[in-house]
Amino acid sequence: MSKTRRNHAPQFKAKVALEALAGEKTIHEIAAKHQVHPNQVTQWRRQLIDQAAEVFGKSAGKTPADDREALLAKIGELTVQNDFFARVRRRDHG
Repeated sequence: MSKTRRNHAPQFKAKVALEALAGEKTIHEIAAKHQVHPNQVTQWRRQLIDQAAEVFGKSAGKTPADDREALLAKIGELTVQNDFFARVRRRDHG
């Protein structure tokens, strides 16, 4: 008999990890309360600790180059729209 894997929402993982980080209950108590394996609680706690600095640093996963590319794409899109509407206006009022 195989077990099915459960996918937990990020909010749930954060809640459990914060509870484990608080240290008011043991890992086993927290795991039993939330019906997850104690190793999973420990893993989520470790991930929270390891990635906590990113919350206060640069936006995770985005680099200035990504932002620049997105902005240039938006400028191009708006330029095309602006040119189109300028031509339509000239044609209707010209």
